[in-house]
Amino acid sequence: MRGIRSLNSLPKRCYAAARTSETLNEPLAGLKASPAPPPPQNVQVSKLPNGLVIASSENYSPLSSVGVFVKAGSRYETVENQGVAHVLRLAANLTTKGASAFKICRGVEALGGSLSVTSSRETMVYTAECLRDHLDSLLEFLVNVTTAQEFRPWEVDDLTSRVKIDKALAQQCPQIGVIEKLHEAAYKNALSNSLYCPEYMVGRISSKQLQSFVEDNFTTGRMAVVGLGVKHSVLRQLGEGLLSVRAGAGAPVAKSVYRGGELRVQNNEDLVHALIASEGGVTGSAEANVFTVLQRILGAGPHVKRGSNITSKLSQGIAKATTQPFDATAFNASYSDSGLFGIYTIAQADSAGEVINAAIAQVRGVAEGNVSEADITRAKNQVKAEYLMSLESSEGLMEEIGAQVLSTAAYQLPDNVLQAIDAVTQDDVVKAAQKFVDGKKTMSASGHLVNTPFVDEV
Repeated sequence: MRGIRSLNSLPKRCYAAARTSETLNEPLAGLKASPAPPPPQNVQVSKLPNGLVIASSENYSPLSSVGVFVKAGSRYETVENQGVAHVLRLAANLTTKGASAFKICRGVEALGGSLSVTSSRETMVYTAECLRDHLDSLLEFLVNVTTAQEFRPWEVDDLTSRVKIDKALAQQCPQIGVIEKLHEAAYKNALSNSLYCPEYMVGRISSKQLQSFVEDNFTTGRMAVVGLGVKHSVLRQLGEGLLSVRAGAGAPVAKSVYRGGELRVQNNEDLVHALIASEGGVTGSAEANVFTVLQRILGAGPHVKRGSNITSKLSQGIAKATTQPFDATAFNASYSDSGLFGIYTIAQADSAGEVINAAIAQVRGVAEGNVSEADITRAKNQVKAEYLMSLESSEGLMEEIGAQVLSTAAYQLPDNVLQAIDAVTQDDVVKAAQKFVDGKKTMSASGHLVNTPFVDEV
């Protein structure tokens, strides 16, 4: 390690000192300039007869990325298999019918690639990345992981320790706990399921339950394959051949039912984390765009590193109500059949009530029309900038394409998305704030809650 560190610490001028003659302002004789790469192609989307959606963007990058998006998040769990999605995410590197866990690990490493899995309440995403020349070999491992799971009992049992570690890390983060409790209180089913395996199910998820969950959800009618730096014909061949073993629509999906409620976690922490929300907009809807703009008006966190977010209405309003330190942001989460919009506050136990009431008062002010065109224009610019910057990375672009094609089997160009954001008016923002104020509330809170109001008191 010392050798590596010493090499990295060499001053860059050492390399420049190797040439003391005239500067290179003209191409070297005998060398031809490499031709410019062709422009990236537009996103192509097609739906195969087996129900699988294929989307690709050929950007001629030497690095290829392929993601398999599956509607298999925690919302699809039942009462009997709570936590199965959490265990399934950790089981992505286990032995399959076509390759052992050792072969998958060493094979991906030998290709210089990566194979990762992420999950949310609605989707599970398997992503493979490698050099373009090695894509065919890596796709074999990707297909094995997504369609040929075996779930050997002794390997599944070994996952228990990793499940416990995940839960322990989540419990150390109050924000995660408050958001999980908010969903549990807000919905009767589906979206109320936690991203983490409940304590009473740790070590009790069986191979049979995992296999049953995969057979019900990992079907072509509930999957989409997205490729960046990949020809569309390659993905079509992948979908028509290798992924066709899981043809079908899958098990019926239960619709989430919003109910509202409250969950409080009393402890000795000095900081009180509180989240109050009402039902928001559905993903992809015009209402969801309005709530996104309203979130930026109220404040969605600082836009400058280590900034204080002084331009947000929440920060300005709460600062007038208390001299105690606080943090307040607007919370917005959209799903395929529901959404949550609200206010997240962090404050000292003694001033928690003042901070929460002052934050709610700011939303009431917007609902009464206390919002200017300048506020809306600034918020829309922030939304558009954040959206466009997310598309600059391959991860963000793949996530955006995958989310759209999985839900609608189509892809909206960025220009259309920007036009939808620009279409948000002042009346739309006021109505969205009114929906929060008048809607049935859900609240979750943790900390020393002696001065924290209940949901029916705000």
